[in-house]
Amino acid sequence: MSAARRALAAAAIALLPVTLAGCGGAEPGSVADQARGGGRKGYIAGDGAIEQIPVADRATPVELSGTTLDGDDLDVADLRGDVVVLNVWASWCGPCQAEAPVLEEVQERTKKDGVRFVGIDYREPAANGRAQAEAWGHTFPSISDEAGTSAVALQGKVASQPTTIVLDEQGRIAAVVRGAVERSTLLGLIEDASAG
Repeated sequence: MSAARRALAAAAIALLPVTLAGCGGAEPGSVADQARGGGRKGYIAGDGAIEQIPVADRATPVELSGTTLDGDDLDVADLRGDVVVLNVWASWCGPCQAEAPVLEEVQERTKKDGVRFVGIDYREPAANGRAQAEAWGHTFPSISDEAGTSAVALQGKVASQPTTIVLDEQGRIAAVVRGAVERSTLLGLIEDASAG
């Protein structure tokens, strides 16, 4: 091997760690570095925006079914004829914890009117969700959605946790709250969905 080739090979070997660091590593604090480290630092919270959909503009009924955290089958289509509140939550979501008492209170106030509540435990193992639902005092069933497929069934309305969706009596999306929902807001959206 000539001296020039040896020098070129030595230079390539010297640059190898730098090149590999650029390919496999991530800049400290970058989104990739945070994701690799866990801790959900890339979590995106809802901004509290409320979307109400006029009756004439509502899409087809939501088609959503699955196994609950308790191991039962649940199909939202079986609840048509009632207003249904769907709440997308996860154990690692701080705003979900903050709104848990609100959901329970509104459920208690509206169950005499036939309003049904269903949670969707989003992107985590059922065992984690089951433990958290119990700790938060959820009395409504929650579908386990470890794969995150409910986002498609919910017609693109879920971009963050928590998200609360109110279905009208035909199973169509009448309103969406992106972020923690307030008691008065949820009661108003349920009333509007019942009237529409």
